[in-house]
Amino acid sequence: MTPKEFLSSYVEKFNARDISSLISLYETNACFVSQPGQIVNGLENIRQSLQSFIDMNGNLETKVNGVIQTSDIALVNSEWSFNGTGPDGKLVTIAGKAIDVLRQHSDGTWGILIDNPWGTDLQMSV
Repeated sequence: MTPKEFLSSYVEKFNARDISSLISLYETNACFVSQPGQIVNGLENIRQSLQSFIDMNGNLETKVNGVIQTSDIALVNSEWSFNGTGPDGKLVTIAGKAIDVLRQHSDGTWGILIDNPWGTDLQMSV
């Protein structure tokens, strides 16, 4: 599986609202930028952050712009957009340019080490 295919799998799991399968894609020592400037560590904290997005019953779309890979590490640059419904019932539209660091396991699968959906840009409207 390529890093690009891995991210497609991530989006499928996210849109299926399958939080358990989604969390299984993260390394045990992963970190996630939940909001610009806010980094969470540990799978349970990442689960809580992702759950807040999944609870908006939205749809995530991504486009991989580039992958730099050396040995078992890949740096992935992508653009994403999310449309969902906030707790107040209003439409939430968020888009950004992500930077993610992945590590390939001996069986060829990938895991997320660093997930920064706000990597290079942030556009948000609520």
